[in-house]
Amino acid sequence: MQLNTIQPAEGAKHPKRRVGRGIGSGLGKTAGRGHKGQKSRAGGFHKVGFEGGQMPLHRRLPKRGFKSPSKPFKAQVRLGDLAKLPVDQIDMLALKQAGLVPELARTVRVIKAGEISKKLTIKGVIVTAGAKAAIEAAGGSVE
Repeated sequence: MQLNTIQPAEGAKHPKRRVGRGIGSGLGKTAGRGHKGQKSRAGGFHKVGFEGGQMPLHRRLPKRGFKSPSKPFKAQVRLGDLAKLPVDQIDMLALKQAGLVPELARTVRVIKAGEISKKLTIKGVIVTAGAKAAIEAAGGSVE
């Protein structure tokens, strides 16, 4: 390789658009700015987040905390709590009947917290990788 032969890759560089240079350029007359309005004028700009005088989103929203609208439909169950259940087949219905999960819950996630030594079969429930390994180590299965 020689310094006088180096050039950019094919298609990496292309000529600048020459706006406002006649109809043949495709960007003549209004130069791609449309007709009228603040954004068509020289020096016409506004702040990031400006909504034309409407109260902007960052001022409409409350400043403290956040409440997820999907929170009542999600639930977590600890491995230690599953070990205390009297059943071996665990699904959403069994968890709701045992009172470990609220009635509104649509998705349940089993997390690795606590110990498990009982053989369990889990169906229709999301299981984290660590929890799955612990269940299978105890002789159980996840379907």
